[in-house]
Amino acid sequence: MTPRSLPLFLAALFAATAAHADDIFQRVLVDGSRLNQLGVADSANAGSVTQQQLDARTSYRPGELLEAVPGLIVSQHSGEGKANQFYLRGFNLDHGTDLRTSVDEMPVNQRSHGHGQGWTDLNFLIPELAMRLDYKKGPYAAAQGDFSSAGAASIVYANRLTQGIASAGIGQNGFRRALLADSFDAGDGSLLYALEAQQNDGPFTQPDRYRKLNGVLRYSQGYANNGFNVTAMAYDASWNATDQIPLRAVRDGSLGRFDAIDASDGGKAQRYSLSGAWRQTTDDVSSRVSAYVIANRLALFSNFTYALDDPDNGDQFAQPDRRVTSGLDASHTWHRHTDRGSSDTTIGLQLQNDNIHNGLYHTRQRQIVSTTRQDHIVETSIGVYGENSTRWSRSLRTVAGLRADAYRFDVRSDRAANSGQASDHLFSPSLSVIAGPWRETEAYLNIGNGFHSNDARGTTITVDPKTGEAAPLVRSRGLELGLRSAAIAGLQTSLSLYRLDFDSELLFIGDAGATEAGRPSRRYGIEFSSYYKAASWLSLDLDLAYARARSRGSDPAGDFIPGAIEGVAQLAMTLTPRGPWSGSLRLRYFGPRPLMEDNSVRSSASVGLNGRLAYQIDKTLRVEVEGYNLANRRDSAIDYYYASRLPGEAQPVDDIHFHPVESRSLRLTLVKNF
Repeated sequence: MTPRSLPLFLAALFAATAAHADDIFQRVLVDGSRLNQLGVADSANAGSVTQQQLDARTSYRPGELLEAVPGLIVSQHSGEGKANQFYLRGFNLDHGTDLRTSVDEMPVNQRSHGHGQGWTDLNFLIPELAMRLDYKKGPYAAAQGDFSSAGAASIVYANRLTQGIASAGIGQNGFRRALLADSFDAGDGSLLYALEAQQNDGPFTQPDRYRKLNGVLRYSQGYANNGFNVTAMAYDASWNATDQIPLRAVRDGSLGRFDAIDASDGGKAQRYSLSGAWRQTTDDVSSRVSAYVIANRLALFSNFTYALDDPDNGDQFAQPDRRVTSGLDASHTWHRHTDRGSSDTTIGLQLQNDNIHNGLYHTRQRQIVSTTRQDHIVETSIGVYGENSTRWSRSLRTVAGLRADAYRFDVRSDRAANSGQASDHLFSPSLSVIAGPWRETEAYLNIGNGFHSNDARGTTITVDPKTGEAAPLVRSRGLELGLRSAAIAGLQTSLSLYRLDFDSELLFIGDAGATEAGRPSRRYGIEFSSYYKAASWLSLDLDLAYARARSRGSDPAGDFIPGAIEGVAQLAMTLTPRGPWSGSLRLRYFGPRPLMEDNSVRSSASVGLNGRLAYQIDKTLRVEVEGYNLANRRDSAIDYYYASRLPGEAQPVDDIHFHPVESRSLRLTLVKNF
């Protein structure tokens, strides 16, 4: 079957089943869309999403699996292989700053990265292996640490598969995907393997030509709370990139929505890791230890201003980054039981070292024209924490924590003025008070401090102009009130009101090779999330979030934060009738955002509608059809406002630059379980 014949096949499939319209929605959930967290969660914004529920999501790219976190938006402004853009709680998180992300207890965020602090590339993720997604928002958990002020998301891979998976997919715009995964007994344990190959061109005039190979091999013994595993992962990808384009060129007809300006933009990425985890649990104590070594390599070529700085060669720049990250994460918990309640006390240790080589180069068609800077960075951190969770009575529990972090930065640059060493440390206390449950309802009060680390290169060449001291670590302070209820049969709801402050920050601007001092900021927000099991065959999800983000202090430029997310909404419907047919629909609203400090320029809203249709041929064979941007809206995936100059323009022009959402597309997948 060719991509052109796919719509005809789907039309015939829908026509053949028109008489059974009640059976055309996907069976994806049996229980709630998120596990009931009453009596378990420490805040109204924490939750877990199960494997079955993750399987239900229609995701255009692997990173969009994180949109299972209420209020989180995952976007893209370049080629498929590039790390996604993330938005949460009034933040444009860029490629991951202030969103701590981990897969199998390995950090995904990359510190002092060539393109963006906290670089979070989830393209190595294999969704079929994701057993669970745990999330928390706000700086209220002592175990989270760096990058977690807005939120933290942890994806856990399965040790074993209940059934083997052989999957083959085909779609429009050159999409192809094949997956083979299974687990079997090996000695006293189990061996799991997964192999994935994918390609995708996208709707762009210059095809993305995204090609990736991905593999996982895991040996495990025992169970999740008493056992161990050792895992090897390998990922390799290459792509072309259609970066954001100026709105003026589309309006005057000189560029189409899917055209590229610099055809040589793109990149290559590799990730290889070896990790292990061990756990032991008894009635009185529990211990866990995980360790990892990760080798990442990236070659990234971008051109966002076209011919602004160099009309002859163009403004393309390269940001290579290669690193080896190693670390250890260990904790021990004492469980104490009394007649009135219980108490758990945990101590933890986290070590991480990054050995990094990166740089910034002016290039033309991926060939170096000049060098802006080259750096060798060694960044080392140690974090220790203690946390106590006590149930004082049937209706009152507390969680109190204290975390201490120390960082050391060692930068060896091609310019002596940019070389040097720096260090910093801070303490982060947190407290959560949980009252209830009364009538299946709990109330939460959360207070805590958090932080994110800044790029090491900025710490050795810039000082905070306000204090005169280096600021490698930026403190955040959070306050939150929340409510969670399951008082109405079949309905789970949560509501939270929060405030989050950030101190003045130093930001390394990877595209320019320089540092920039940021102003203090404050964010207020409200979030509402609900799941309703209306009938045995019908479930509804609704997530709403609104945030107000402002810079603090007087500045004639204004106090709006460019790109800061404001309004977000998701509505999902899942029908699971008896019979072979099943399906789901998901509507996502990504609201307008300020693009200038004075709010004089704003982005437009983006609305997406995705869906899935499945037919179970027999017990082990099914066919699935996924549709993306079903309304075929001509929205933006991302918007920026800055000056650029196109070839032939005499002067720079301030303009909105956008990356379009992909046009409507369909994918057909055949899945065989064995």
